[in-house]
Amino acid sequence: MSMKTDTIHVRTLFISDVHLGTRGCQADALLDFMRVYEAETIYLVGDIVDGWRLKASWLWPQSHNDVVQKLLRKVRKGSKLIYIPGNHDEFLRDYSGSVFGGIEIHEEAIHETVDGKRMLVLHGDKFDTIVRNVKWLALLGDWAYDFAIWLNGWIAKARRFMGLPYWSFSGWSKQKVKRAVNFISAFEQAVVADARRNEVDIVLCGHIHRPAQQQMDEILYINTGDWVESNSAVVEHADGRLELIRWTDSSHAVLRPDALADALPAAA
Repeated sequence: MSMKTDTIHVRTLFISDVHLGTRGCQADALLDFMRVYEAETIYLVGDIVDGWRLKASWLWPQSHNDVVQKLLRKVRKGSKLIYIPGNHDEFLRDYSGSVFGGIEIHEEAIHETVDGKRMLVLHGDKFDTIVRNVKWLALLGDWAYDFAIWLNGWIAKARRFMGLPYWSFSGWSKQKVKRAVNFISAFEQAVVADARRNEVDIVLCGHIHRPAQQQMDEILYINTGDWVESNSAVVEHADGRLELIRWTDSSHAVLRPDALADALPAAA
């Protein structure tokens, strides 16, 4: 594989579920990605900072601070940045409609692509009944997922030692639970129904950590994925083409963006 250092200019960049403040956050991979991709407009689609975890225990390594500084530098250089809070950074929802240092905060947004299509941009947690109505259970599930990510790390080290490819324990376990699969399907249907009510052509969200780009009847459904496992984001090119990208290199030494495979593990 060759080193890829050329800057790629895109019209719009969509990133969600970074979870700064957690051990699972792949901040170094995101920094590599942002060094290559420059965008006129950047949407942060929720759960960028994990306020839930930071309340319980403080973890903020230099790489997490570097992500924040990188985003601020992009704003200073002229990028428009729109922050749509999620459930893990819900404290920012109190400031919806405000602008801080050039950063706009909105509950949801309507983005118009260069070819005139209307896109509803939202985090998506409002369609998660557990998050909205049973907060303690959501917190318990969050801790369980964090443990699964920690276990993933040890499994990945063992598999690398044996010369085996990466395998996600958390993704595998969720795919084996029928209720989780049903939840993802119900979530996607609810998001698409909301898009119809808003009379848009496209809906883009995050929240469930499952990258996807699929046509659902007349609505194009896109999920950005996350920067915990899939290391994925969505870009709008200058011609309006939308592309779901996975930053695939696990060592972060070779910068090689690939088109995202359909069969990525699901995560919540």
